[in-house]
Amino acid sequence: MSVAESISKRIRYMPKGKPFVGALFAQAGSQSSVYKALSRMVLNGLLERVARGVYMRPKHSEYTGKKVRANPISVMEAITRSRGEIVQLHGVEAARRLGLSTQMQILPTYYTSGPTREIRMGNAVVRLRHASRQRLQHAGTKVGLALTALFYLGKEGLTNLTISKIENAL
Repeated sequence: MSVAESISKRIRYMPKGKPFVGALFAQAGSQSSVYKALSRMVLNGLLERVARGVYMRPKHSEYTGKKVRANPISVMEAITRSRGEIVQLHGVEAARRLGLSTQMQILPTYYTSGPTREIRMGNAVVRLRHASRQRLQHAGTKVGLALTALFYLGKEGLTNLTISKIENAL
C-alpha cells in the first residue's frame, strides 16, 4: 500500500473541520513522502492546509455552503499537543473567567512550556508565551485556572472577595 493510500484511509475517518498535524502519519513513510502526499491531497481538494504542517478535512457550512475556517484555538492545541507542550490560559483571561476582572484580551494569549511565538492563520493570531513550570501547575483544570488568576493578580489583588469568588468557582 502506498503512503498516499494509507494516509487517505486514515483521513476518511477524521472529523471534518478538526485540525490535525502531518506528523500523525509518521509511520506511513518517510517525512518527505508523507508531506508530499498531504500536499497532493491539498491540491486535489481532499484536505485544506490551515497553517504550516497543520491540515484539516474541508467543512462546508450548512447555511451558506461556503468553507468553514478552522478555529485558531484548536489549531494551536493541535500544534502544541504534537510537540508535547503544556498550555495554560493567560492570567487576564483566567481572572475574567472567574469573575475577578472585566478586562478582555484583544489577542488570545496562552502560557506554554515551549518557546514564545505567535501562530497565524490568515488574520487570526494566537500568542503563546513561555512560562515557568510554576505558572503551568494543573494546566487545563479549574485549579490551574485559579492559580493562574492568582499569579496575575499578585499580592495586591488578593482580598477576601477574591478568595470567595475563587471558592465559589471551584
